[in-house]
Amino acid sequence: MILCIADVLNSVELSKIAELLNQAEFIDGRVTAGWNAKLVKNNTQLSKGSLQGRRVQDIITAALARNSLFQLAARPKIIHPVLVSRYEVGMSYGIHTDDAVMSTQQQLMRSDISFTLFLSPPEAYRGGELIIDSTEGERAYKLPAGAMILYPSSTLHRVETITMGIRLAAVGWIQSLIRDPQEREVLFDLETARQQIFQELGKTRSFDLLSKVYANLLRKWVDL
Repeated sequence: MILCIADVLNSVELSKIAELLNQAEFIDGRVTAGWNAKLVKNNTQLSKGSLQGRRVQDIITAALARNSLFQLAARPKIIHPVLVSRYEVGMSYGIHTDDAVMSTQQQLMRSDISFTLFLSPPEAYRGGELIIDSTEGERAYKLPAGAMILYPSSTLHRVETITMGIRLAAVGWIQSLIRDPQEREVLFDLETARQQIFQELGKTRSFDLLSKVYANLLRKWVDL
């Protein structure tokens, strides 16, 4: 499932992040790429452990925690600390797939879902589209500042070359409580339907039965 979520960050948060990034040091993005991704990665990223990096991380972590659509779609068990990437004219990230196993805070995690949180408005740069390869072919995404796209970490994807301006984005990875993407989508659809029924009809017999099915599937599939 590929899902776009609007307004994950509000205008105040975006302004604060922009202020922090203006003061920050960016380093060669290849330092965090896998051995084959290094061949196609050409960007810079916010230095790990910097004061600005920690403050940006705190803002984004709080935004993800409060966003109910993100929580429902991703069902995060572990969220890898975000990397803030910067693309200037001539920079790109060629076709690659994300590492299946990553380390965070001295523990290993499986990457089930990747996300890109756009920090620059689309009119601030040309090029820079996120291209995701799927069974339906390639699709390009260039979302408003503050919006996020969730997509399977198993996909091939790339970032097109920047031809004007600067593209800033935060990228991250999630190990989900629901490992199977099809099961995750079934639960997402069920919960969406359950909430809609409750809003329209209240706590009916149908709502209770649907809630039972939802809870039992969650109990069956959850990976604790």
